[in-house]
Amino acid sequence: MSLSSSTRTSSQGARAAGRSTGGAATRLPGSRERRPALAALAVILILLGAAGSALIALNSGNRSDFVAVADTLPPGHKLEPKDFSRGDLAGATGGLIPWSEANKYVGRYTKTWLYKDQFVTPESLTKEGEQPIPASGALVGVSLEAGRAPSDGLLVGDVVKVIRVPSANQEGAAVPLVNAAKVTSAAGAIIDSKTSANSSLNVTILIPADDVTTVAAAAAAKTLVLVKLAPGTTPDAERSGAN
Repeated sequence: MSLSSSTRTSSQGARAAGRSTGGAATRLPGSRERRPALAALAVILILLGAAGSALIALNSGNRSDFVAVADTLPPGHKLEPKDFSRGDLAGATGGLIPWSEANKYVGRYTKTWLYKDQFVTPESLTKEGEQPIPASGALVGVSLEAGRAPSDGLLVGDVVKVIRVPSANQEGAAVPLVNAAKVTSAAGAIIDSKTSANSSLNVTILIPADDVTTVAAAAAAKTLVLVKLAPGTTPDAERSGAN
């Protein structure tokens, strides 16, 4: 009887020990054990936030103010202080006019169309003392289609020969109207770069005032052809102060 009782007691003790061991292995961590992990996560989040704030502050510190236009301006517009607005940019801003130099450009003239909020470069304005239209000259706008100008277009500063050609229902020879006219603005293209379809090239040319009637009439009749001349060709009419 005593042996049987001892065996049962040992067996019960073993089962109790087994339950105790298994329970220790599956016990979830207590709140005290989770606190260090939560504290470490909080520190990491704080450091990430500080790094982000530092990056934003660094980028903001690299921004500078430049000259923009307050409203759309046509070519030949004489600039006034009210025409300027201040805009800030960061990154590659080479070629733009710093806001601190805005007063240097008051009284100059626009050479091309400038649009509202567009940043300004010195190349889009006349040089100091340069007049957009000399007393002996005139500016004429010309719209050109395929075959009326070089297919790669014209740029500001190019010098062209202005020729009037007969229209489709006319007879006669081509007539030179201006030997050397300077291109003062250009927009559009003979060939649309996206669709490869024929388009229009719109240019403004500076010509002698004596030729304005014949050139304007031919431009309206769309019978003008502009032939690009060699660089360095002297224009028949030139802005004063231009190089």
